Amino acid sequence: MFEAFRCDTDEDRRLLLKQARSIVMWALPQYGLDWTAISYIGLSDNITYKIETASTGSYLLRMHGRWMSNAEIQSELLLLQALNRVEGLTMPEGVANTAGTYILKADSEEDTSSLWVTVTRWVEGEHAGGHMTDQRIFDMGAMTGALHIAAAGFAPPAGFIRPVWGEQSFKREMDKLGRYYSGFVSETGWKTYQLAAAKILSELEGMEVNEDQYGLIHGDLHSGNVVFAGEQPYPIDFGRCGYGYYLYDLAAALLELSPGQRKRLIEGYASRKKLESGYVRRLECFFIMIMIGNYSHHASNPAEVPGLREQQPYSQAYLREYLKSAPFLFEVIEPEEMK
Repeated sequence: MFEAFRCDTDEDRRLLLKQARSIVMWALPQYGLDWTAISYIGLSDNITYKIETASTGSYLLRMHGRWMSNAEIQSELLLLQALNRVEGLTMPEGVANTAGTYILKADSEEDTSSLWVTVTRWVEGEHAGGHMTDQRIFDMGAMTGALHIAAAGFAPPAGFIRPVWGEQSFKREMDKLGRYYSGFVSETGWKTYQLAAAKILSELEGMEVNEDQYGLIHGDLHSGNVVFAGEQPYPIDFGRCGYGYYLYDLAAALLELSPGQRKRLIEGYASRKKLESGYVRRLECFFIMIMIGNYSHHASNPAEVPGLREQQPYSQAYLREYLKSAPFLFEVIEPEEMK
């Protein structure tokens, strides 16, 4: 039941969440939390709950998918602990349980699999939703630059391990997409994806790896993983943090913005961290890479397929411009006519 949280049917999902709720009730006393409310948040790479208490604030409880090892989760918590010591940064931070450790192992009653449970402090704030002003976009860019500078100052200890977001991870995403694309992409459209993927891999191979361009990144820094307290943005959900190009993080935030808003985000980023010359072309490469990765992530969920299908006129247009090596990041791109 635990394996990758795969839910092929509504009944699978219902049974999984029923079991997850039991694990929540088992885990909370081990963290010494006198809870007043438990709210289910969502099921994706992790199963997440908000835990509210009367005296010590709120917390995030995560049940981690089997794709992440104990060592990788421990490394995430170490990174967050270090980043929270940097002035001006506020991150989720791990909470120790009554045994003095930060991770619990929950075994399944139905099979031999198990999963890891962690609790972090809740970062207060609200998602911007439809209120993403130019100033908020600028500040989100500045926050991303500050985060990258702080992460570059972190000295990973022995045994520190996090995923790498690059050529191999992208190949895995394309392999998965190859199993599911037929639900929302035509054969002709799929060939366009394949051509774009080959170009991305070629560009990645030629990119230089140095401390100015590459290091520890958030890995999934879209607006859904940023909350605003007043007008101050704070990053949340570091479940995909790992090694990659800094532009990868920036591209994730750009994907949902208009051309003018993209310029504003980049201005904010550059106010904190210098961008290398010729960055726009590489940023466009990561833009397409993340767009394809997002489709790979959602393609196996039947409930997501109609939305993915609706997005294809725009996706194919971006792929078309990318394959032509035509600048598109700051241009209004007309959707492709789908046949």
